[in-house]
Amino acid sequence: MAGTASISSNSVFDAIVVGSGISGGWAAMELCKKGLKTLLLDRGRNVEHITDYTTANLNPWDFEYRLNNSPEYKANSPVQSTGTTPGNAHFFVNDKEHPYIQQKPFMWYRGYQVGGRSLTWGRQCYRLSDLDFEANLKDGIAVDWPIRYKDIAPWYSYVEQYIGVSGKKENLHQLPDGEYLPPWDLNCIEQHLDNSIRKNNADRLLTIARVANLSKGWDSRGPCMNRNLCSRGCPFGGYFSSNSSTIPAAMHTGNLTLRPFSTVAEVLYDESKQRAKGVRVIDTQTHESFEFFAKVVFLNASTIATTSILLNSKSNRFPTGMGNDSGELGHNLMDHHSSAGASGKYQGFKDSYYKGRRPCGFLIPRYRNLQANEGLDYIRGFNTQGHGERSEWPDTMNGEGFGVDFKKQLTTPGPWTVWMAGWGECLPYHENKITLDNSLKDKWGIPLINIDFSFKENENKMMDDISKSSGEMLDAAGFTDINTFNYHKPGGSTVHEMGTARMGRDPKTSVLNGNNQLHTVKNLFITDGSCMTSSASQNPSLTYMALTARACNFAVNELKKGNI
Repeated sequence: MAGTASISSNSVFDAIVVGSGISGGWAAMELCKKGLKTLLLDRGRNVEHITDYTTANLNPWDFEYRLNNSPEYKANSPVQSTGTTPGNAHFFVNDKEHPYIQQKPFMWYRGYQVGGRSLTWGRQCYRLSDLDFEANLKDGIAVDWPIRYKDIAPWYSYVEQYIGVSGKKENLHQLPDGEYLPPWDLNCIEQHLDNSIRKNNADRLLTIARVANLSKGWDSRGPCMNRNLCSRGCPFGGYFSSNSSTIPAAMHTGNLTLRPFSTVAEVLYDESKQRAKGVRVIDTQTHESFEFFAKVVFLNASTIATTSILLNSKSNRFPTGMGNDSGELGHNLMDHHSSAGASGKYQGFKDSYYKGRRPCGFLIPRYRNLQANEGLDYIRGFNTQGHGERSEWPDTMNGEGFGVDFKKQLTTPGPWTVWMAGWGECLPYHENKITLDNSLKDKWGIPLINIDFSFKENENKMMDDISKSSGEMLDAAGFTDINTFNYHKPGGSTVHEMGTARMGRDPKTSVLNGNNQLHTVKNLFITDGSCMTSSASQNPSLTYMALTARACNFAVNELKKGNI
C-alpha cells in the first residue's frame, strides 16, 4: 500500500482520521474523495492487501499445532486466544503487551493493524429501522436518537452499493431491505426449517444472511470463492475490508497520507478557537511523541479506544475529558448477547449434501415486541442466526470403533443438524462504562482502560425466551435430540461493543449531535460504535459505515461554509 509515511511533528493536514478499520477507512476515503488532504493514523503495523495475508492459503496441517492454539499463546493472550486460531491470530493483539482492567469479565478483542477488525469482521450487514431509532423514546430509556430511518436510509444505500452486499429482500418493516447482490442459497435443511417456520409461525421467516461477501465480481473485487477463510484476509477481495477497498480508493486520490505505528494519546484543544487543533501521537515503535494538526478530526479507533482518547484529552475547558460536559462520556457501554439458542438433528434428506464453504448462515429476523403490549416480561428483541449442515468426522471422532468399520463410520456423513442462537439487544445502562486508571499505565505511558460491564435482568429474560422459542421452532420442524442452551458468555464476546459517546438531542445528556459532531467541539466527529445511542439487535457495522459517509458529507459542507 503506497503512501505510508514516517512524518514528523507539526505537519498540517485538512483532516486527520484516527483508526483505519471499517469506519475509519470509510472516513479516509470520503474525505480524500472530497479533496481534503487527509492523515490516516493507526497504532499498528501496515497490512498490504494480498501481500500480508500470510496464512490465507495454508492448510490445517501447515500449522505446527494444526488449528489449535499453543499453550504459550493462550498464556500470553488469554482473551484473544478464545476467539482466534493460528490462521488469524496475527490480526489480533497480544494481551500481555496491551493490558486492560476488567471489573467483571469482558472480552475485548482487538486488531491493531492497518485495516483493524475490517479484516476479521463477521460481514453481516443489516439496516436499523425506526423500531430501533424510536425505541428509547417510546420506552423512556436513556435518551432519544437524534436521527430517524429516513435520515440514514440514503446513506445505507450509498454504502451497500459500494461495498457489495449479497442478500434477499423480504419486505419487513423491522428489517428494511437494501441494495443487494444475488443471495447465497439455503441448503435443504435450512429450507425445510424455513418452510416449517412460515407454516407454524405467521410472524416469522427464515432468510439467507445479508453479508458483504461478493456473490459476483464487484468494483474490481471478488467474487467470493466460498472458502470461508475470511478472517485470514482474502486474496480475492471476496469480502469488504478497508485494505481491499476504501484505503486503496483513498490512496488513488493522491490526498491520503497513511502513518502506521501511531498511537493517538489525546486530541489537542485550542482554547481560544474552541476547536480541536490536532492530535498527539506516540510512535508505537520508538516511543517518540509527535503532534499533527488539521481543520477537522474524525475519531474512529473503535468504541472503547475512541472514548479512552477523549477521556485522556483533558484541558482547562474539559477537565474530565474532551466533550464530557454531560458526564456521559464512557457510560452506556453495550454489546449484543449471543449466548442462548438451540440445536437439533433431523433424520431426513439423507440423499442430499453440499459443496464449498458458504460464507454465511441464515437469519430469522426479529419477531418479538414488534407491537406494543405483547405480554413479554422484557422489552426489545433479538434476531436469530444459525446454520444447517451434516455431521462430519470431527463430530464422531471420539466415538467407539476400530479398523475398517470405524473408518467407514467416520467418512460417512451423519444426520443433518441445525444450530441457531439469538443476537439480542442490550439496553444502554449508565453503570456499564469505561474509565481510565491514572495509576496504571501501558508501556507508552497511557492510562489503562478499566471496563465495568454486565448483562442485566432484561437481557437474561430475553435469553430465556431465545432458548425456549428456538427449541420450539426446531421441534415443530421435526428435529430430534434438541438441546436448548445458554453459554453465559461475558460482555464483549459478540465483538459488537458500542456506546460510550452517544448521539443525542440535548448536550446535557449526550456527547454527539445528530451529525456525529461533538456538541461542544464542532470540528471533531465520531462515527465508530461509540456513537450508538442504543444497540438494536442487528449487526452494527453497516450503520457505522452509513453514519460515517453521512458525517463526512456534513463536515466537508461545514468546512466550505466556514462553520468549522
